[in-house]
Amino acid sequence: MGGRATSGRRAVRIGAAVTLLLLAATALWSRWVYAGIERYAGQDEAAPSDAIAVFGAAEYDGRPSPVYRARLEHAEALYDRGIAPLVITLGGDGGDQYSEGGVGRQYLMSQGIPEESIIAETTSRSTVEAVHWLGVIARANGLHRIVVVSDAAHMFRLHALCAAEGMDVLTSPRPRVSIEGNTSSVSPVMHEILSYTAWRLNLE
Repeated sequence: MGGRATSGRRAVRIGAAVTLLLLAATALWSRWVYAGIERYAGQDEAAPSDAIAVFGAAEYDGRPSPVYRARLEHAEALYDRGIAPLVITLGGDGGDQYSEGGVGRQYLMSQGIPEESIIAETTSRSTVEAVHWLGVIARANGLHRIVVVSDAAHMFRLHALCAAEGMDVLTSPRPRVSIEGNTSSVSPVMHEILSYTAWRLNLE
């Protein structure tokens, strides 16, 4: 009896130690990813490049949501500054008859950017797929450096995904929009930590 009790206590201690190590490793990993997210969120690397790529967001019956419009307007401002002669809009099915990439192209055309200066990718269903198709477009068109536009918290993961596809990218986060109000940034940051971790573990 005494031997079994001692063995049981040892197993509990080992289990507790392993749990603590896993928790510590998770905390350190999350802190490292969080630091990367904060670093990329706080910098705008936009510089002369071959193209500007806008990652899609929600659209409503052919109209970009306020968040997506802020991304598109930021890309338009970069285009007007002469950062790149080409804009790539990314994103597939928006849940209706429109695609995010197609809506982005139409919006930019309505703002005066010529149709021939826009490429719309309209099939991707996730960030990973959008990055893949961006790589396909870049290789097909001989694009060597691309400025990527999305939300601030998204930039760290986007940079890593694009680098894994062999692309040279610069990050340029869109400005916040008033509709976001004072909503905490914890939720999007947590989403990015989880999504980045899932990608690194080949789960995404």
